[in-house]
Amino acid sequence: MPLTAFPLRPVLLLAPCLLVACSTTPVARDVLPIGAVQGHEARSALVGQTVTVDGVVNALGDGGWYLQDGGDGDDATSDGLFVRDNSTAVTPGDVVRVRGTVAELDAGRGTRTALVDARVHRTGHSLLPPVAIDTAPADWERLEGMHVAFRAPAPLADSGDLAKNGRVLISIGERPWQPTERHAPGSDAYRALVADNARRSLWLRTADIQWPQGLAQARTGSVIEGLTGVIDQDEKGYVLRPTDTPALQPAARPQAPAVPGTLRIAALNLENLFNGDGRGGGFPTQRGARSAQELQAQLAKHVAVIDGLNADVVALMELENDGYGADSSIAALVAALDAGGDTWRFVDAGAGPGDNPIRVGLIYHADRVRPIGKPKVLEGRPFGPESRVPLAQAFVPLKAGKPRGPAFVVVANHFKSKGCSNANGEDRDQRDGAGCYDATRTESARRLAAWLATDPTGHGANTLIVGDLNAYAQERPVRTLREAGWRDAFDVAGVERPYSYVYDGQLGRLDHALLSPAFAQRLRGAAEWHVNADEPDASGYRAGGVGPWRSSDHDPLVLGFDL
Repeated sequence: MPLTAFPLRPVLLLAPCLLVACSTTPVARDVLPIGAVQGHEARSALVGQTVTVDGVVNALGDGGWYLQDGGDGDDATSDGLFVRDNSTAVTPGDVVRVRGTVAELDAGRGTRTALVDARVHRTGHSLLPPVAIDTAPADWERLEGMHVAFRAPAPLADSGDLAKNGRVLISIGERPWQPTERHAPGSDAYRALVADNARRSLWLRTADIQWPQGLAQARTGSVIEGLTGVIDQDEKGYVLRPTDTPALQPAARPQAPAVPGTLRIAALNLENLFNGDGRGGGFPTQRGARSAQELQAQLAKHVAVIDGLNADVVALMELENDGYGADSSIAALVAALDAGGDTWRFVDAGAGPGDNPIRVGLIYHADRVRPIGKPKVLEGRPFGPESRVPLAQAFVPLKAGKPRGPAFVVVANHFKSKGCSNANGEDRDQRDGAGCYDATRTESARRLAAWLATDPTGHGANTLIVGDLNAYAQERPVRTLREAGWRDAFDVAGVERPYSYVYDGQLGRLDHALLSPAFAQRLRGAAEWHVNADEPDASGYRAGGVGPWRSSDHDPLVLGFDL
């Protein structure tokens, strides 16, 4: 790698009479630059051959240490490598000559170029400052084994692997986006964003040094500054093994959004609200809380979120499908909301909707809106066994107990997930980014649009389709609804770069709000409350977290209308 690629890089010439102890250095005519050992490919072309290299120890590792030289003038080759050696006592800064056999050691997801069966001769001591990095390289392989320093802060993309495996995911540059949130699945633009996300993503080991206090509680989007370390590989991919303690700048928790308008409608994925037998027993449940105490903590978080949204109607997803009696989960949620004197009520569909273990639901402020007519449901495949059965209810806004505007309809939805269990035929993963069951979700969207075109409630001019569609914005299910004339509320409101979900460190929307043309004209604002998706598991009810934070894995949304 040439020195011009990294302006801060010092020139270090490693010759037989380097620094001190020249007389102890064996004469070797076959000393190779480390770049020649690494080569231009992921695997060295010299595997199995015995070579001699000179360099400076830049860091210690598991079962050996890392060596780096002053460069070979080729920016496509790395100037560092790993030496598998437990017998030589070296420290960072030692100048050494190493003779060993070139090997590619299994790193889980790739291989690490290394010297094994090494004979080591120390020749002095010198400091080799890290290579300065401004942007992500085209290929991390060309930095494998090298000591680097990032000049710009790096956002924390994902901390879900922190507790189990001692690493977090960072992004070089802005936080990464789900490719199908921005581009059509399988398109050239989609593939370009997949490649760019991979290029800019780097795992960060936390086990090598004392990390800043609060990392386990940091939201994604927090910033890590002063990152220096050695580029390595493990089963997740390329990883930075830090050599100095960085600084953490935690991302602030956002306040509940306020949207303009005289009517507010919200949607919230409850992440499996199950309440046992409804009388304090029946735990652990099929999903969700494992004890009565966890249920109370879970309910407290949902109440804090719903109170913060200050909505008149709330659509719910992942609610236990256990009826509408006093012991049901929806009754428990409404009772918790009304404990402070509110007037929440739920829409009673009689049964279900559907027979899936989880269902959608609707709750509303009885002193602000009034249901009109009976709720309507759309049954039959793919709804029921796959996508959850949609629930539609017409309402009229109230003022002093009397209607004060035209009717509106809220349709709660939860389409089939992307999980691949039992996926067959077109529902199998097509490797285009949409995941499994894209065909089922698309058919769900088509049937939903056709059903609503019949105006099942009789009040459908102002209608909102809302909920967890398990599809990102440019995937077929959402496009199908837009092509049928439904308007994306966040586009109508001019909200830039909305997201409600973080998966594998990438931002996107699985939760959507789509409006009939007439209702779109009445929209005055749209917002997501990033109270969940960016929060670590440590904020959740199972971990003892308090407040609205991490009440679910999806962020709620809220819309404001003038009627």
